Amino acid sequence: MSAAQEPRARTAPALALPGRPCSAAAALHVVGEKWALLAVREIFFGNHRFEAIARNTGAPRDRLAARLRSLEQAGVVERRPYNERPPRYEYHLTESGRDLAPVIRALLDWGDRWVLEDRPVVMIHEPAVPTGHEGSHGDTDAHAHELDAAWICRTCGEEVVMNTLTVDVRAPGWDRSGPRAPGPAGD
Repeated sequence: MSAAQEPRARTAPALALPGRPCSAAAALHVVGEKWALLAVREIFFGNHRFEAIARNTGAPRDRLAARLRSLEQAGVVERRPYNERPPRYEYHLTESGRDLAPVIRALLDWGDRWVLEDRPVVMIHEPAVPTGHEGSHGDTDAHAHELDAAWICRTCGEEVVMNTLTVDVRAPGWDRSGPRAPGPAGD
């Protein structure tokens, strides 16, 4: 079974959202607000404390606190205590939150290409050292480098490009153009 076919742990009950039933709409309902994604970015970058997240996102403190609470309720982040008196917490990504890394990377890439002239953040890939080569980086070709990620199909191993994709709409009562009109039998 491929990773795309594996059952996923749902972090929230099914949502009754207006418009086309779609996982993208449901995902945006959870993380689609600016401050939510910027908070995820900061935690992904290694900033776990509220003060650092607030400073680096520029979010109003009350709005950031609300977004972090909603991300925690959705299972995207978890709070971990780092001080008892007074009680203080750090924010860490859950498995669900870590799975947003390609989304953050895609937004960085898109912003680099279409919005900003200079690249203020560059993702660096540090390949894992092959087993048996721990501590002997000279014995391997692995080296840190700028990430040049591609979208690869796990089934065939090919790079995915837009003109090779089609959409299979599986939501009852919907097709690619939108909601279907009921047929003569009232379906």
